[in-house]
Amino acid sequence: MSTGQSSLSRRSSLADYISHIPRPRLASLRSRKSTASLKVDNYTPYAVYQQKMFPAILRDADTTQKLLEAILETPGGRRSVSRLARTCKAFKEPALNVLWRDLDSITPLLGLFPSTILRRARRPGLGLTKPPEKDDWARILAYGARVKSIGYVEMSGNISPSILPMLEEHRPATYILPNLTSLTWKVETAANLERCRMFLGPHVESVTLEVGSKNAKINDILEEIASHKGLTSFAFTLHNNLPDKFTETFGGNVALEKLALTAPGALAPKVGKWASSLPQLKTLGVDLSARNTPAVEGFFDDISPGSGYSTPSSVGGTDSGVFSGDELDFSEARKAAVRLTRDGPRRGAFAKLSNLTLTGEAANLATFLKHLTSPLAQLDLVMEDPPQPIDWHDLCTVVSDQFSDTLQSLRINATSASRFGELVRATSRGGDAPLRRLPLTYFSMLPRLWRFEVDLPESAIFEEQDVKHIARICPNIEILRLCPMARFAPTGAPPAITLESIVPLTRDCRRLHTLAVVVNAAELSNDDVYSTRVVCSRSLLRLHVGHSWITNPLQTAVLLSHLTPYLETLKYFDGKNRAGTVESNAVAWQKVAELLPHVQHIRLSERKLQPPPAPYVPPLKSDKGVDATPIMFDAAVSVRPEVHEMSIQAEPEVIDFGVQSVPETIEVSIDATPVYAEAEVMAVVEYHEQSVDAVVETEEKGTEPITFESDTASESSDDSSQADTVPSPSIFTPSGAVTGVVNITYRVVRFYTAPIRFMFSFMPFSMPTMPLPKFVHAPLTDYDLKLVPEEEKEALSGADAESHPHVHTNGNAIMANITPVCQ
Repeated sequence: MSTGQSSLSRRSSLADYISHIPRPRLASLRSRKSTASLKVDNYTPYAVYQQKMFPAILRDADTTQKLLEAILETPGGRRSVSRLARTCKAFKEPALNVLWRDLDSITPLLGLFPSTILRRARRPGLGLTKPPEKDDWARILAYGARVKSIGYVEMSGNISPSILPMLEEHRPATYILPNLTSLTWKVETAANLERCRMFLGPHVESVTLEVGSKNAKINDILEEIASHKGLTSFAFTLHNNLPDKFTETFGGNVALEKLALTAPGALAPKVGKWASSLPQLKTLGVDLSARNTPAVEGFFDDISPGSGYSTPSSVGGTDSGVFSGDELDFSEARKAAVRLTRDGPRRGAFAKLSNLTLTGEAANLATFLKHLTSPLAQLDLVMEDPPQPIDWHDLCTVVSDQFSDTLQSLRINATSASRFGELVRATSRGGDAPLRRLPLTYFSMLPRLWRFEVDLPESAIFEEQDVKHIARICPNIEILRLCPMARFAPTGAPPAITLESIVPLTRDCRRLHTLAVVVNAAELSNDDVYSTRVVCSRSLLRLHVGHSWITNPLQTAVLLSHLTPYLETLKYFDGKNRAGTVESNAVAWQKVAELLPHVQHIRLSERKLQPPPAPYVPPLKSDKGVDATPIMFDAAVSVRPEVHEMSIQAEPEVIDFGVQSVPETIEVSIDATPVYAEAEVMAVVEYHEQSVDAVVETEEKGTEPITFESDTASESSDDSSQADTVPSPSIFTPSGAVTGVVNITYRVVRFYTAPIRFMFSFMPFSMPTMPLPKFVHAPLTDYDLKLVPEEEKEALSGADAESHPHVHTNGNAIMANITPVCQ
């Protein structure tokens, strides 16, 4: 933006005044060398040593702070305050407090670390090369005590992700900013959400929290924020549903004065009831985007229960007054009646609310405002552009009817979605967006309104009647902005407002000091405007014309000098600061800015030479009495209503109607042949070799020989001759393990010789037979008897039972009568 040259009659700002103070210049190095040999008088008056710098302004700390804040808000003010702190010890502490009071990022704090541990000294946000030690925190703790407000936005990308974990791990104190009162924390990840704890000091009064996605730890963070009982401002933005226990968590924060909720579920009835119960609430912000009208009205359903709203006589109540168990619920019907009669929970809600910010469609904004009776002083509406004509009419009517006596500031802006569409059209080849008219004649009297701003991307066309209407209903207006950023296509129609159209504002609005509107500075239709000084404005100091059209720069400068002779600032768009600017209009407005100060000087000089106006002579007055006794008359009127009887016979007409319904059937054949599938499986037997140690453990024992005598007569007769010469045989009794092996061997021999013995059974009886060995302790089993011939079974069984008793010695069995096979 460009500004015209300053004139002698203008009021200079404080920064300009300080910049024009003459400064002593030091001699150059060359002049110092040339005068080094000169003799210098070292005498200094004693009075110089007694002088001390105690300006009157430094005696009042509040005045000093306001002065520094005013310098800080000027262009380049932060640099001026920092230079003031470095050059004057008296201003050092107040200037440093103002400079470090509000920080929009933690980057200035990171710059206080030694340059030896920073990756890049000029860009401290890139991170640290190593963890900071205890001595590296000295400057941060010193300047951190001055910080009152700080913000962190993760999506900005100016802070490395490794910085916050390092600060959290190596911080020398629990809170590195102990005097912090305001915190703005906007993150997307759960890890960075947890790290806001190191900034939640004991003096925090204002918290702005924006979380991209809901996580499990959000409730813990909310509980820690709610633990600060001195919390006066809280703004919460969540892209998912509001936590279920949100109202219970903040139920004890009765000191809240500012509250802003932007999250699905923020219009729940319990949230509205909790918000209305805050006794000190003065500022409220609610997002109504993507909501329907019943959802907006549901915000007020549970407000003020027990105040007559739930009685049987109340329209909005649910009690019928009849003691019945199964009673029908007519709550929905009563809610509909509430909308018609305006008798509901809205009365008495938000008694101290003065500032309100609403976001959404115009219909939802009007619905929300209908339920409020608060003395609103500031109303900010962020609505979808363009609004529906009927919704815009309702919104203007509600604002004028309910807040006309208290409303002081009204700002109407567009939502981010509407501005994004404008940005897409501006950066593409689609051309300029089609502009629409936004009528302002729907507003009625707003006598206390001093700020009125409208900034919409599409609804930017205003007419002369709108300006006249605003000048009539807002006589105390001070700041008026009517879409100063609007851009009219050169091939289209020009702006409807001309410089002559602002005459009602300069004539009727005597407090107007800032005006921003797009005009068409064309040729004047007549010179009547120059014939009177009533249209001149003494208060208008700043004029912003944006992309205004202009035809004659000299004539425009002369007209502005007449309407606004004390104008200080003229702003417009040129090709350097705004894209899409028409070069011819920018050059013409530049000429106006150059000519206007000189024409204003001439205009004011001529007015000083004019004779002063005639003194005011009051009219003559006289006292006169008038008899105003009213004359009374008595009159009677006989009123008898006329009654008419009328009867109507209603007889319903009955019609028989038959319908023949025949179901349609469809035959469908299905091929149900089963499908066979052959599958082969190769089964290969897996063999595994395994060895078993079968060595029998044996044990040697000593036993005494035992002599057995033959028990049959035949054997005694046959061996009688040998009894004298041969000693009786003796058998060594083996151990139990050896006897078991012999027994197994015997059974194996019998098993494999069974066929042979079976063949011998068919031979003649003269053939000698092979007697079977017998064990004294083991009788023949059934299996053994099957293999023995029938002729020998009886003899063997009898002999086994009678002749061979069971004799055991040392656990060993004794074999007897063993006859060899071959005799």
